[in-house]
Amino acid sequence: MKILILNASPRKNGLVSQMLGTMADEANKCGAQAEVVDVCKLVIRPCTGCMSCRSRGKCILPNDDAQDVLEKIRRADALIIGSPCYWGNMNGQLKILFDRIVYGMMGESEKAMPVPMHKGKSAAIVATCSTPWPFNIWFNQSRGTVRSIKEVLKWSGFSIKGVIQKGATKQHHSLTQKELGKCRKVINRLII
Repeated sequence: MKILILNASPRKNGLVSQMLGTMADEANKCGAQAEVVDVCKLVIRPCTGCMSCRSRGKCILPNDDAQDVLEKIRRADALIIGSPCYWGNMNGQLKILFDRIVYGMMGESEKAMPVPMHKGKSAAIVATCSTPWPFNIWFNQSRGTVRSIKEVLKWSGFSIKGVIQKGATKQHHSLTQKELGKCRKVINRLII
């Protein structure tokens, strides 16, 4: 089984990176093949909104790292996406990536209705924010990040097998054993 992990955190040793690293290690221990892509290191031009990719099935902009990531998503059996909260949303670089590869995530029917292109694949989401628990949930901070990523996954056809949210990252700079256990548990749900 191939698991692609999209790490949208710009912090190499941040909590999102730690959780995704734990998940990659667990996946490899379970016999899966996990690959981590650091989204913030990718070179991706922003989408121009021309909508040509919808009819052409490819982006008209020059090839960059977006097309490489799309190919990895196509080859993967499961996808894990981790992002810190930026204004109650996924971070900008991850949003740019998804904008640029929309044509490879979902198509359109003749009546302009979305057609998922990744049905049968599983996914998981990891989100962190500095807002303390439970306000990170109540005030749609980490919850907003999860919601925005779920939107992409849902319309692409992925079945979401797990969500991990961690608030109060300013006060808590390390992961608890319980949180690490949640990361491992999500991998086991993805692999089954």
